[in-house]
Amino acid sequence: MRPSKRANDELRAVTLERNVSKHAEGSCLVKFGDTHVLCTASLEERVPPWLRGQQRGWVTAEYGMLPRATGDRMRREASAGKQSGRTQEIQRLIGRSLRAVVDLEALGECQITVDCDVIQADGGTRTAAITGAWVALRDCIEWMKARDMVKKPVLKDHIAAISCGIHEGTPVLDLDYAEDSTAETDANFVMTGSGGIVEIQGTAEGAPFSEEEFAQLMALAKQGIGRLVDLQKMSIL
Repeated sequence: MRPSKRANDELRAVTLERNVSKHAEGSCLVKFGDTHVLCTASLEERVPPWLRGQQRGWVTAEYGMLPRATGDRMRREASAGKQSGRTQEIQRLIGRSLRAVVDLEALGECQITVDCDVIQADGGTRTAAITGAWVALRDCIEWMKARDMVKKPVLKDHIAAISCGIHEGTPVLDLDYAEDSTAETDANFVMTGSGGIVEIQGTAEGAPFSEEEFAQLMALAKQGIGRLVDLQKMSIL
């Protein structure tokens, strides 16, 4: 039995609340159980210097955790003068994931930055951030459409992410912290709505996992991401 009493293929309660920020062009408060992430998309009518004159835009992301997102207060990374390697890795993952479903030429010479701020953490912050970031990004692009700033479709597909792992010898979906901290294997899957694989991160914490176990995790991830994409579609109706 899982610590949360969920079935092995059961997601935590997931909500996607749009338009939670007065000033951002797109925003979404995403909740995967007790993991809560605020995603805000900000538009700039310019691109990084290395992209100037190339007639295409850019989508990037930043990620951070508020000091009391966890049980003990964490020091703000700004006060330390640099971001941790973990933070840099996660925000690059979010940016790559979003760009996988964006037509950068159709976006034009604009940059969209999606900020993902973890308000409360209970495992799966990066997967929740990617799932909510897509909603915020989509609303930012809709904001641009309403002002005739884009003429062609910019978003090519949905993008969502979920964690899977082997906990007490059993493959399970959407690990919370109690499971993630004791799992024998944990993995993060990023996939498009049409089933394309964008990124898989998998690690054995003890004994190596088998190809058969990986296939089981992959099947769980596909199922979970399908549900998340359905929730994204419902949230933008």
